[in-house]
Amino acid sequence: MSALTPIAWIVVGYAALVAAAGAIGAALRAPRPRWLDQMAWMLELLAGVLALGALGAVAAGDRPDSMATHLGYVAALVCLVPIGLQAVRGDRGPWSSGVVAVAAVAVGVVAVRLLMTR
Repeated sequence: MSALTPIAWIVVGYAALVAAAGAIGAALRAPRPRWLDQMAWMLELLAGVLALGALGAVAAGDRPDSMATHLGYVAALVCLVPIGLQAVRGDRGPWSSGVVAVAAVAVGVVAVRLLMTR
C-alpha cells in the first residue's frame, strides 16, 4: 500500500458525495446552488493534492508500468472539474447540477484508475 492510497480513497469518497449532491439537484430540477460549485472546487483541490502526490512518487523513483497512461490520468484528474464548471459557467439551471455530478464521477473513476497504474 503506497502513501497515495488513502489520499485517492478520500478523493473517491468526496467525489461520490459531490456526485450525489449534483444528481439530487438535477433530479429535483432545482437551480444549481452556489455551494455545489464550492464542493466541486474542493474536489478539485483534493484532486490536485493527489496529482502532486502521484508526481512526487514518480520523481522519487516509484515508476509505474506505463508512464504515459499514469501521466495521462494525472492530467485528466486535474482537468475534469474545471472543464465541467466552465461548460456550465453561465447556466444555473437544474441540468448544470448534472454536469457537475458527471464531472465528479469522472474524477472518482480517474482516481481509482490512477491507483491501478501504480
